[in-house]
Amino acid sequence: MIDVDVEEAIQRIKNHKSIQSIVLIDAEGKVFRSGYGSDQKGEAENIAKYIPILAHKARSLVRDLDPTNDLSFLRIKTKLNEILIAPDKDFLIIVIQGPKKQGDDDA
Repeated sequence: MIDVDVEEAIQRIKNHKSIQSIVLIDAEGKVFRSGYGSDQKGEAENIAKYIPILAHKARSLVRDLDPTNDLSFLRIKTKLNEILIAPDKDFLIIVIQGPKKQGDDDA
C-alpha cells in the first residue's frame, strides 16, 4: 500500500523533536498506522473521523476556486499544536506536531 519513498519520509518525520504522532488513514477512513499508543486509541479514531472531512472540504474549496488546481498540503495551527495533512489518492498522512520552542529548528 505504501511505497518505499513514503516509508522513508515517515521515518524522517518521526526523527523531528516536536513530532507527537503520525496517523495514516486509508481511503475508507480507517487508521492503518498510528503513532499513538493503545491507551490513546481514541485520539487516532477522532483524527480519522474528522480530519478526512476537513481535508475533503479544503480540496473542494481549492478546486472550486481553480478547477485545474488541487490540494497538496494542509497545515492547521492551534494553541496546543499543529496538524499537518498530506493527502494522497489512496491515503492521508496526518502529523501532529507540538509547539516549537524558541530556538528550535527541526525543519
